[in-house]
Amino acid sequence: MPHADSLILTLVGGFVLAFVFGMAANRLKLSPLVGYLVAGVIVGPYTPGYVADMELAPQLAEIGVILLMFGVGLHFSPQDLMRVRKVAVPGAVVQIAAATGLGWLLGRFVLGLSDVEAILLGFSLSVASTVVLIRALEERKQQKGEIGRIAVGWLIVEDLVIVIALVMLPLLVTPAGQPIQAAALAGDVAWTLVKVAAFVGLMFVVGGRVLPWLLVRIAHTKSRELFTLGVLSIALGIAWLAYEVFGASFALGAFVAGLVLNGSPLGHNAAERSLPLRDAFAVLFFVSVGMLFDWHIILRQPWAVFGVVAIVIVGKSLAALAIAKQFGLDRKTGLTVAASLAQIGEFSFILAALSMSLGAMSRETHDLILAAALISISVNPFVFRLIDRLGAPPAPPRMPGDPPEKLAADQIKAIPDPTSPSPEPKPA
Repeated sequence: MPHADSLILTLVGGFVLAFVFGMAANRLKLSPLVGYLVAGVIVGPYTPGYVADMELAPQLAEIGVILLMFGVGLHFSPQDLMRVRKVAVPGAVVQIAAATGLGWLLGRFVLGLSDVEAILLGFSLSVASTVVLIRALEERKQQKGEIGRIAVGWLIVEDLVIVIALVMLPLLVTPAGQPIQAAALAGDVAWTLVKVAAFVGLMFVVGGRVLPWLLVRIAHTKSRELFTLGVLSIALGIAWLAYEVFGASFALGAFVAGLVLNGSPLGHNAAERSLPLRDAFAVLFFVSVGMLFDWHIILRQPWAVFGVVAIVIVGKSLAALAIAKQFGLDRKTGLTVAASLAQIGEFSFILAALSMSLGAMSRETHDLILAAALISISVNPFVFRLIDRLGAPPAPPRMPGDPPEKLAADQIKAIPDPTSPSPEPKPA
């Protein structure tokens, strides 16, 4: 591929094939994410034919990660989380611990991995995809009810755990065979926490005043293009600032930027403006993940693939059911939460890629995680159909004349319809 054409060909190949296979997945009643991952496999080096630029695609995917985390921050609602904190916080923590333990057992005693790699395998399998969950709840008309708030609150806690993990993993994880120096490690962790705390404090004290004021000034121009460009500049610029100046990750910087803008008068407009480009680069992120997936792992290690998929679909679901019963949730809520967690997605990819880049995870284990994600996302609609038979039917459609359901202004992780026209930004 000529170097001058690599960006164009990567974008064209990624978007066109993602659209084709995304539509095919949708027609098969599967998540479009399955189609995006398959598109990446098609243009990857493990299938014959055209191969996209393997160096450029991950950089485009990094932008997708930044915008995904920016969106998580924009839609994060502390108020909604506080309403379900007594279930979501301990439930998510216990479920992550249970899935990580199951992954460690499988990796250490069945696959023969080191303790560190086995723990990272289990940790990657413990995190469900917020995108898949939101779409499943929307299809079942449950995203605005109590069940939806508990399920989404549960995943918000998981997202927060991942944000912390992305900061701490480079410090805590060392490649196999390298000794751990406790004194140096403690110093590095302390210094990193100081820098991260300084960054977060600066953002909330200074950025909390400057960024909303800046958005209002941009909105006064009455230019949709300038407002959209301003929102993206804030997301990418603060992500770079966190990485270059404070030594944090791009993802953490983008997440904090979204949190700061969440409470501003134009926070909703900012979310609307960033949505189209965020969706586009998120597609490239999933395509890039598919490019890294060697599908031959399914033929080489079928029982290992079966084991990781069983942890995701069966192990996590049973753990969620046990936790829900312990907290006195009804059968319908427990089953819905269990089905919501029976998949893994974007953050599992990020964790696996980071672990592999640190030398703490092999390509084979990375491919096992991608196989579990691809299969679990594909199977998730059928899991929801199964729980319907077990006693958790979806909410009935609203009939004409029924009173509209009261919506919270800061609905947890509400994903607007990309096809609906966005309102003009209004000055505060």
